[in-house]
Amino acid sequence: MSRIIVFGGHGRIALLLAPLLVARGDEVTSVIRNPDHVEEVEQTGARALVADVETLDTAALSDIIRGHDAVVWSAGAGGGSAERTYAVDRDAAIRTMDAAGEADVARYVMVSWIGSKADHGVPEDDGFFAYADAKWAADEHLRGTALEGTILGPGTLTFDAPTGRIVLDPEGHGEVSRADVAAVIAEVVGNPSTIGRTIRFGNGQADAALPIADALHA
Repeated sequence: MSRIIVFGGHGRIALLLAPLLVARGDEVTSVIRNPDHVEEVEQTGARALVADVETLDTAALSDIIRGHDAVVWSAGAGGGSAERTYAVDRDAAIRTMDAAGEADVARYVMVSWIGSKADHGVPEDDGFFAYADAKWAADEHLRGTALEGTILGPGTLTFDAPTGRIVLDPEGHGEVSRADVAAVIAEVVGNPSTIGRTIRFGNGQADAALPIADALHA
């Protein structure tokens, strides 16, 4: 059994992730901003913790993280203003990494996106630039810490049914179901072979896809 804290606990991926973790005996704390979401989050088997990561400082975040075995960052501003995107997807994410270090919680899984690279190619006048820039900065910060980090780069997210199979480094922005992303997180968080890796993945073509555990060990 592990104690796992998930930031962005009311997100679509996190709501699919929590039941997977709970079903195998893990204790899950799902951090959410809106108290109206407590009931829905707790229906997954997780414990809902209402906290605004956008405003909490590193010390307060460390208090929240302390006592857990792993951190999953699956939060995001969800579009909107560039200012808030940087505040959540970059700055708040970085504070949780620093807080995890202060709380002696080494394992940290970052849910990023498949195109998160220095040369992501998104022009500055594109509305998507702030997200791409913020995610890259957060990913790079994680790489520079002493945390046992894994960066996940799923392709374009869909609402398709889970397949249980993925392809690593698919061509383009290979589509992947949110349910399969949740399953990848669940597999990765307790898999030490993924520490220090950036894993870009999609569902790919059925004949090329491997079961998630096999793909991650390949």
